[in-house]
Amino acid sequence: MTARIEKAVVSGVFSLDGQDFDVDNNVWLVGDDAEVLVIDAPHDAAPIVEAIGGRRVTAIVLTHGHNDHITAAVDLREATGAPIWFNPADRMLWDVVHPDDAPDEDLTESTRLTVAGTTLHALHTPGHSPGSTCLHAPDLGTVFTGDTLFCGGPGATGRSYSDEPTILSSIRARLLTLPGDTVVRTGHGEDTTIAAEEGHVG
Repeated sequence: MTARIEKAVVSGVFSLDGQDFDVDNNVWLVGDDAEVLVIDAPHDAAPIVEAIGGRRVTAIVLTHGHNDHITAAVDLREATGAPIWFNPADRMLWDVVHPDDAPDEDLTESTRLTVAGTTLHALHTPGHSPGSTCLHAPDLGTVFTGDTLFCGGPGATGRSYSDEPTILSSIRARLLTLPGDTVVRTGHGEDTTIAAEEGHVG
């Protein structure tokens, strides 16, 4: 059976400059009927566990360290037994949310994760945060971009440790070089394609 992509939308709150904002986060599941890899763990583990539906979880992969993408990571690990993969360049963000816990594996440029016969390639794309990492699944014609690239342009750079020139450089070098028909599955909002976003990156 070929790997498929599923999406669960989990609602919650993120904090910025002492203020709380309501937000919907996309959680992506890649796998088949037996096993699944989970991309991002926002807000509350319960709806993610429900979406997993009893399948074996091979990995919990976090695209970056802002709180609305990692809050449920430790609870999800406890519920599934799966290791958390996380780019160590964002460890200062992780430690704010989970000061008494640690991720299990370093998510780096060389990381390759396989689930249900499909391999996901980690692409380090700093800018939204220093450790922001996208996951390219060439077999599925998809890249999971977290908060690096959205429908309509680059991710916001008003959050902790964000930098606009860096994110634009990352997008040009690491994402716009992918095939134009690659589907961009984002951390928030709707899907887009690499070709559609070329004109939105200044």
